[in-house]
Amino acid sequence: MASNGGTGGGGRSEAASGLLLVSPPLVYAVLLLAAPLFMVLVYSLSLPDGGFGLGNYAEVWSDRINRLLMMRSLTVSMSVTLATVLLAYPVAYFVSFHVRPEKKSLWLFLITIPFWTSYLIRVFLWKVILGYNGVINSGLISLGIIDEPLQVINYNVPALVMTLAHAYAPFAILPIFVALEKIDRSFLEAGRDLGESQFMTFLRVTLPLSMPGVIAAVLIVFIPTVGDYVTPDLIGGGKLPMIANRIEGTMLKQNNRELGSAIAVSAMMIVALVSIVFLFLNRRFLRGTK
Repeated sequence: MASNGGTGGGGRSEAASGLLLVSPPLVYAVLLLAAPLFMVLVYSLSLPDGGFGLGNYAEVWSDRINRLLMMRSLTVSMSVTLATVLLAYPVAYFVSFHVRPEKKSLWLFLITIPFWTSYLIRVFLWKVILGYNGVINSGLISLGIIDEPLQVINYNVPALVMTLAHAYAPFAILPIFVALEKIDRSFLEAGRDLGESQFMTFLRVTLPLSMPGVIAAVLIVFIPTVGDYVTPDLIGGGKLPMIANRIEGTMLKQNNRELGSAIAVSAMMIVALVSIVFLFLNRRFLRGTK
């Protein structure tokens, strides 16, 4: 009995130590994340007469511009996510399966080099590259391929997708690489021993086992790009605003915190819903591959 009591006391002591250990970051997260989010929610429910209700949300979704901007944000974000993951997977696969172990750290170091500069600077550099008198137009004119600068390579959705895909590429490469590194190579050898081609082994073994990394990459890229407002302002030239630009203008320029908060909460709910649907479809896919 004494032994059991000691064990129980030791368990409670370990639990208390663990709680004490996580308390500082928990308090930090609550103060800097949960509290501001709660205030945004309160603002979104606040009405001009001092009461609370859903009037701001009704105003948000009755405005055709808000619906169009939300749809554009989702379309751009999904396009960026698709382009980024499709480009990141081969890079992660190459580093994981074809680079010698002692050189993998060097490759990861090179992949993270873009983080050395500010995100704003990287976006502005793409504006310089794609601009009317930018690198691409100047190079094509000097080669005699075109007579005047192209206007179709800037201030449009493809330029926006290209810039965001480059900016978020490292965020997609790293989680996919980690997932690929965790795959037991004996599984791949077993597939080849059973007569499967390398491509079929990839589809039936490598891809399903690496899906946790792909899911992480999708969510890491999709969620922040929906709320990006710097890139549409610079690369879009103010002609391609997204929902985040609408929130900024409503809150800062119009000084309407209540309506801006309602737009922000609505956007968060839609992003959460899309993410949940993606996770559900991915679970169905994984079940189908078993």
